[in-house]
Amino acid sequence: MERRKFSREFKLEAVKLVVDRGVGFAQAARDLDLHVNVLRKWVGEQAADPQQAFPGKGQMKPEQLEIDRLRKEVTRLKAERDILKKAAAYFARDSI
Repeated sequence: MERRKFSREFKLEAVKLVVDRGVGFAQAARDLDLHVNVLRKWVGEQAADPQQAFPGKGQMKPEQLEIDRLRKEVTRLKAERDILKKAAAYFARDSI
């Protein structure tokens, strides 16, 4: 069974159904053929960050992009450090 994918617009409308119109989670989930926990998660994401909620497939929030960039930089810096350690050990061995 393949996982269903929902558009940002669908998620926003589902959240509006619960938040603005006052429909209960259980009823809205049944009407939309969703699990209640999925709908609760969407409402939580929308409440936490309304502007960046549901960025879409392949798109990351700016904070996540920054974290990703920093992780790559840490990996690169560790590799450079390891190369310098090996070079220092090599030259220290030759000077004895």
